[in-house]
Amino acid sequence: MKTSLFAFPRFTSFRPASRPRICSKCKQPSPFQRKFAHNPADDPYFQSIVDNPAVLVKTGQKHGPGLIVLILIPAIAFGLGTWQVFRLQWKTELIARFEDRILKPPLPLPPRIDPSAIKDFDYRRVFTTGLLRHDQEMLIGPRVHDGNDGYLVVTPLQREGSASTILVNRGWIPKKFKRQVDRQAGLPIGEVTVEGLLREPWKKNMFTPDNKPELGQFYFPDVEQMAKFTRSDPVWIEETMGMAHTVAYSSGN
Repeated sequence: MKTSLFAFPRFTSFRPASRPRICSKCKQPSPFQRKFAHNPADDPYFQSIVDNPAVLVKTGQKHGPGLIVLILIPAIAFGLGTWQVFRLQWKTELIARFEDRILKPPLPLPPRIDPSAIKDFDYRRVFTTGLLRHDQEMLIGPRVHDGNDGYLVVTPLQREGSASTILVNRGWIPKKFKRQVDRQAGLPIGEVTVEGLLREPWKKNMFTPDNKPELGQFYFPDVEQMAKFTRSDPVWIEETMGMAHTVAYSSGN
C-alpha cells in the first residue's frame, strides 16, 4: 500500500440543516422534517389551495361614492340617449307641421279671435285689412341684424267694423331710422292689407330686462303687456316680407 507524503483532509459535502416544520394545529415543531422542499409534490404534508374550500372574508367596509357613480353613469347615459331620440322625433314632427301650415294658402283672420286657440294655429298664414296706428307704434330693441343695431317695429292694426285691433310685427329697421320722420315712406296711410304668420306669444327669459311702456322702452315682445298698453287684443302677426303691400324699411326711401 502506497502512502503519500502529503495528507490532505477529505472534505465531504453537507447540506444545511433544514428548519423544523411547525405544526399548524399545535404550533409545535414537528418530528417530521421536509426532505425535498424544492419539489412540493414529494412533500407528504403539502396542501394545495384547490383542496381547501374558499373562505369569504367580511371586511366591514361600506361601498364608497365611487361605486355609486359607476352605477349612475350607464343609467344617466341611457336616459339621455332616450331623451334625444324622443326630442328628435318631436322636433321632426313639429317642423313638418309648421311647413305644412306655411305652404297652405292664407286664411282670412276672423273678426274675433280666442287667444287660447292661437297655439293650434301657430305659424299659420293669415291676412286681414285695417288701418295701421302709427301713433301707437312700439320699437323693440335693440336688435342686431347682420351686425347692425336696430329695432323691431310693432304697430297696432285697427280693423274695420266690429273687428278687434291686433298687433303687427312689421319687421326690422336700422337704428338710424328710429324716428318716424326719417322713414315716411314706411308709414302707409289709409287702409292696408297685411299678410303674415299668426304666432303664439313668446316666453321671457330671466336675462331680459323688463319693459317700460310708459317710457316707450320695449326689450321683449310681451304680447299681453303690449296689447293692454295699446288697447288691442293679444294677437300677434308677423308680417311676411316680399309682398306687394310690404314696405322695405332698410331702403330708407
